[in-house]
Amino acid sequence: MSTKLQRIIGWVMTALLEIMLIGLSGISKFMEFPGKKEMLDRMGISADLLSRIGVVEIAVAILFLIPRTAFIGAILITAYLGGAIMTHLRVGDPWIFPIILGVFMWVALGLRNPAIFSLALGKAPAGQTSEEVSR
Repeated sequence: MSTKLQRIIGWVMTALLEIMLIGLSGISKFMEFPGKKEMLDRMGISADLLSRIGVVEIAVAILFLIPRTAFIGAILITAYLGGAIMTHLRVGDPWIFPIILGVFMWVALGLRNPAIFSLALGKAPAGQTSEEVSR
């Protein structure tokens, strides 16, 4: 697969992730919908806290979208998804979706920036020696 095609696929995956994090999940935290109060009560989350969670979710998603901040955005989204997993585990809900979303995100970033895959596998990215990577 060509590098250009990899990057295109990575950006398409990023767009899908952003639609999910911002469009479906982040913005919905500011909207009223049937069953919202019951869901929040079951999870032990106040409406005020849900708004703050929404701000964090949208902020880290935007960081992931910007090429210069994508790596730190990916780290922060991973942390965010860890909190989502813990919340779902605590109340007995299915918890696999945040893991799938996290893997999807890291693959998207790796396709956008192949050096990510090299670093994840302990290999030196193009133009660096393995000694420079291990420092």
